[in-house]
Amino acid sequence: MEHLRLHRAPHRPVPLLPVIGEMALMPGRAHEICGPARRSLALEVAARTEGPVIWIRPEWQAEQLNPEGIGVAGLPGRLIFVQAKRAEDLLWCLEESLRSGAVALAVAELPGPPPLTPVRRLHLAAEAGAEARGRAPLGLILTPGAGGAGGVESRWSLTPTHTADRLGWRLERLRARTAPPARWQLDHLPTAAAALM
Repeated sequence: MEHLRLHRAPHRPVPLLPVIGEMALMPGRAHEICGPARRSLALEVAARTEGPVIWIRPEWQAEQLNPEGIGVAGLPGRLIFVQAKRAEDLLWCLEESLRSGAVALAVAELPGPPPLTPVRRLHLAAEAGAEARGRAPLGLILTPGAGGAGGVESRWSLTPTHTADRLGWRLERLRARTAPPARWQLDHLPTAAAALM
């Protein structure tokens, strides 16, 4: 019987992208953000990256990011907006953005959670983008409600908990491959709070 030898270079772990509080995301993977303040949390992620950010949204969607909030988040000139005419083009655009490796972050606003197979394709595209450019791109899918995309690296939710006296946010890690579910109360969002829809 022939013995197989595996020759591998030492594996270097990719450093996580710290976002806010305990939230940190692994580059080279697709993550899901859901909840009523999903766009604000995605802008927090974008503010932690360098270079251009591709933001893909349905053409038929009425809500848009507040341009003044984008300015507060320090993102003017960095956001590249793509409007997809068809629902199936949203994930295709995200996949190709990740595969190119041209940006550190690509975001897609989806009408609902995608099935498992397209999410797996996003992971593979991000890995290909890392090989092509030497840096691992990060993919974000934004879904309404409680989300539920299968196969994502992690799922996060951000909900406003404002009172008459103060602003507040509840950040939840609903799912992660390497950590249990958890929740945190935040007093503020560092950069993107003014970018609410």
